[in-house]
Parts: sequence; structure tokens; C-alpha cells
Amino acid sequence: MRTLVAAAALVLAGCGRPDGIIVGAKNFTEQRVLGELVAQTAEATGLPVVRRFDLGGTFVCDAALRAGDLDAYVEYTGTALTAVLKEPPDTDPARVRERVAAAYAQAGLAWLPPLGFDNTFALVVRGDEVPRTISAAVTAARGWRAGFGYEFQTRPDGYPALGRTYGLTFAEIRTMDLGLLYRALVDRQVDLVVGSATDGLIEAHGLRILTDDRRAFPPYEAAPVVREDTLARHPTLRTALIALGGTLDETTMRRLNYAIDGEHREVAEVVRAWRSNPRR
Repeated sequence: MRTLVAAAALVLAGCGRPDGIIVGAKNFTEQRVLGELVAQTAEATGLPVVRRFDLGGTFVCDAALRAGDLDAYVEYTGTALTAVLKEPPDTDPARVRERVAAAYAQAGLAWLPPLGFDNTFALVVRGDEVPRTISAAVTAARGWRAGFGYEFQTRPDGYPALGRTYGLTFAEIRTMDLGLLYRALVDRQVDLVVGSATDGLIEAHGLRILTDDRRAFPPYEAAPVVREDTLARHPTLRTALIALGGTLDETTMRRLNYAIDGEHREVAEVVRAWRSNPRR
């Protein structure tokens, strides 16, 4: 992991520090959408913006933000709590927000209001599978092949949390790129994948989320995280990003994600259309 973060830092450093603000994003569809939303919102205030998307996982973006190689990106509260801060999981959304905001403030980083949706981990199966909850799937899962993204297997709020809460195990675990998970499930290469509750392809492929009936996962409210020195230099940016709070619910986020993954539209176009008519 340290090698990955160091490599990303070298890439960012090699690019030099451009004028304006630098907006980052991780390497999956929703992050590109949210990164573009932050970028277009900043541009609407008159600020020049440099986009640095597909930077890798949580730790790469976090390291770049703390080093000043990014000014902002969208993070998830539960991810910040357990993966970045390495604190015990907590199921209370308000308490998680308070804990991460206080810890990040010590590093000069501000958590702005959540965008309005909770993108929790989702255990996804084909629509013809019988179990409806994770508890009900425990026995069957011992014979299943599971598909995970690279971070999920080792993150304390990921597979270890499922083990602690449900005793869930699989016959085989395949680690793969997030963009390949649903195709592998539909093609019956695996029997279960772990995605996100707002993934647009879940409904499009007739798939189903197993209910997390014992609350293994903490809340994952998406919110812009911004360097305080950036907000001090550009006070209009704070106002504009605060105004995004509560504007995206799970259904809307799922629809935006599907516009990219299912309809193959350009991210910038999808975000621009939503910003022009966010209530549709």
C-alpha cells in the first residue's frame, strides 16, 4: 500500500502545481461523477479547476489531499472512520460524521455537509437466488464463489466485518477490478459480488442486494473533503459546496451512475444535465 501511495504522489508531483484548485476522484464511476460535480460547482464560481481522477483507492486520494497535491475530493464517512482513521466501526451516522470531522480538522481538512445519500457496501446476487438477507445466505455462501474489489477483502469495515457479524465464508474469493464485478456475476463466473448500494447496474441487470439485517457496515455518507487553506483562499467555494448538501439521494445517484455504466454517456455531460435540472 505504501508503494502505491508513493507512486501516486510522484505522479502528482511530476505534474507540478497548477493554477486554480485541484479536484481528485478514486477510480470508479460514482467517484468520477462526484469529482466532476465538485469540479463543475467550483468552475461555476469562476475558479479554474484541474481534474485528477482515477487516482486509485482511498489511501491514494487521502495521501494526496493531506500532502496538498489535491484541494478536494469526495469521501465516505464510514471509509474515513475505519479505513483512514482506523477507528472502530459505528452505526450512528451523526456520530460518525462528528468523529471524522473532528479528526480531519486537526490536519487542516474540512468535511462539508453530506451530499444526501449513504453508499453502503452491498452484497449483490442474481435475482433468482433464494436468500433475501445476509443472515439467510450464510449456509449457501459456503459453496459460493465471491467477487471482491481490491480494498474490500482487507478493510476492517469490509470482509472482516462480515466475518465478525455473520461468520460469513465462501468457497472461493476472486479479487477483481470494480468495473468487472457485475459482468462476472451475470456471466455466472461468480455467485456473489460486493458492490455499492448506488451502483446503477444492479437494477439494470435484474440483480438483488442482500439485506444487511445485522448492520455489519457503518454509514457511508458521501461528502466533499476540502483543504481548509483552499477554502480560506476561495470563500465562495465553501458556500457553493455547502449548497450541494442533501441534493443527491440514493435513487438519483443510482440513476447518474447508470447513465455512465448503462447508457455509456460522458461523465461531464451527465453532471451538467443534472446541475441544470437537479429535481427531475
